Amino acid sequence: MLSDNCLENKVILVTGAGDGIGKAAAISYASHGAKVILLGKTLFNLENTYDEIIKQGYEDPSISLLDLSKADGSDYDDLRDNLANNYKHLDGLLLNASILGDRSPIEDYDISVWVQTLHINLTAQFILVKTLLPVLHLSNKASVIFTSSGVGKIGKAFWGAYSVSKFGIEGLSQILSNEHSNDKSIRFNCINPGAIDTKMRKAAYPLENPMNLLKPQDIMEKYLWLMSDDSSDVFGQSIDCQ
Repeated sequence: MLSDNCLENKVILVTGAGDGIGKAAAISYASHGAKVILLGKTLFNLENTYDEIIKQGYEDPSISLLDLSKADGSDYDDLRDNLANNYKHLDGLLLNASILGDRSPIEDYDISVWVQTLHINLTAQFILVKTLLPVLHLSNKASVIFTSSGVGKIGKAFWGAYSVSKFGIEGLSQILSNEHSNDKSIRFNCINPGAIDTKMRKAAYPLENPMNLLKPQDIMEKYLWLMSDDSSDVFGQSIDCQ
């Protein structure tokens, strides 16, 4: 059983924090004592998450605007430098932001959508981790959580670039974990949320009854556990929430 202050004094960056699982995770992390940095591309959504955290009386979060589809090297460097200057270290990184892309056969898949989906879901994740490693290394027990998917483990028809990107995320997490096998101050794991009532799920399964799905807040236990020191001996794993 995790304590109410299991993330006390931790600085945690959450991507895609304006909606869905990212929003739920940011609020949950704040509720357990973390200083949360809300990263996303839509200020209005991030401000809603910010307001919710403040309303519940948790430590003031901060907002970082970054559009992963357009960000260049200087944007990532600025993010790293701001974290180093303002917080001195980064204890947690939840890489949650992604897009669905097309649900179509490979034969008909739009090339530009393929490139954009792989960039946001995989390449941008690589750039974020690579750029932020210096501030993660300044923490004694940093945790990096990638977001995977069931179609990132078994390829299924019509999931196209999204599925390929999640296979890539699984590989990237394993590579980073292996490369840091002798460095116990930082660990990398994947989490697969499963079928959750989010906008992306609605886009993928428009005829599905959302009443049959769990809500983002229903699966936060594993997100909290993986970010806390209670899981400090867990490296290179891919964990299913359901």
